[in-house]
Amino acid sequence: MPLLRSNLFSVLLLWLVGLGAAAQFAKVAVPFDTVRALYGDWGDATGWLVSSISLIGAGLGIVAGGLVGRFGARRLVLAGLGLGAVCSLWQATLPAFHILLATRLVEGLSHLAIVVAAPTLIAQLSAPRWRGAAMTLWSTFFGVSFALVAWLAMPLAGPAALARLFAGHGAILLGLAGLVAVFLPEGSIRPASSDEVRGIGALHAQTYRSAHIIAPAAGWLLYTLTFVSLLALLPGLLPAGQAGWAATLMPLVSIAASLGLVPVLLRRVSAITTVVAGFALAAALIALNLLADLQLVFAVTLFAFLGLVQGASFAAIPELNARAQDQALSYGAMAQTGNIGNLLGTPLLLAILSAAGSGAMYATIVALYLCAIVLHLWLARRRAMTGPV
Repeated sequence: MPLLRSNLFSVLLLWLVGLGAAAQFAKVAVPFDTVRALYGDWGDATGWLVSSISLIGAGLGIVAGGLVGRFGARRLVLAGLGLGAVCSLWQATLPAFHILLATRLVEGLSHLAIVVAAPTLIAQLSAPRWRGAAMTLWSTFFGVSFALVAWLAMPLAGPAALARLFAGHGAILLGLAGLVAVFLPEGSIRPASSDEVRGIGALHAQTYRSAHIIAPAAGWLLYTLTFVSLLALLPGLLPAGQAGWAATLMPLVSIAASLGLVPVLLRRVSAITTVVAGFALAAALIALNLLADLQLVFAVTLFAFLGLVQGASFAAIPELNARAQDQALSYGAMAQTGNIGNLLGTPLLLAILSAAGSGAMYATIVALYLCAIVLHLWLARRRAMTGPV
């Protein structure tokens, strides 16, 4: 079966694994009203059932990158899928709140292992000509998974339906683990010898000192501080008749821009140049909207520009880092900064919106995007001085 053993099949399989990892968020976030009703006695603490996975990634992202180098990306993908399946199947019993929360924390380890190891394997398996397109495809895993879970879960209601959703997710992860075990090649990351294994402090130092390893994650922090926040807050700032359209179109347009525009741009310019262009266009559009009040057109176009940042940021990692171990650290750093951004972004922008209004919130976003541009240009200058790694 040459097709099943081709690199294209392996890349698509790993993308499906990414959808399963993103569904670890979506399976609770999408039917959150049902979750909150089921565990209503815990009040606002139910919100931790969504965000607790981010806590693990915020603290251990770079460590996960180091583990990929030590044990191999394929092993971590399999471990993440197996652990995630066990967690989901346990959650299908709808246990007491504190037990469910504990499984979510453990599930955070599963999620982190997958989102660091899977893209590392995709970068290894993709031919240089198609690597940018493959990484752009990977960048859509979060949005596509949320859309699929929303489509499947919207007709469902009540605890029994929630239990079926959790059980179905666990079964899918088990199936994906079986496919990975059978069809995915070992990959080129070998386990490190004992003298190559670095401590946590050394891993962080290596990552943050390298302008090649840290660059995608640095811009990603400023992107994630605003992306989910805008999805949550922007529709409410539009006229009532446009809010529903905005909520539906914004993530879809972002995915379409990532898949349709980024691979074309990467044939002509570097991934970092595309990221900087996305930030610059987004900042300029926000400034224009303060003058022209473009409403729905603004919301949809903004997310098209952010789609450039999304797709090109992932493509930048193999473009800047030739060694698989460095790619793994860069994906780990991206997971870490992305989770920090997701944790802090909505509270930050909501506080500014409540205290000073939408104009101040938009000005803050422009400032964040300008900081991202300056940071990327500074890191590019450092790379030019140090040369390739």
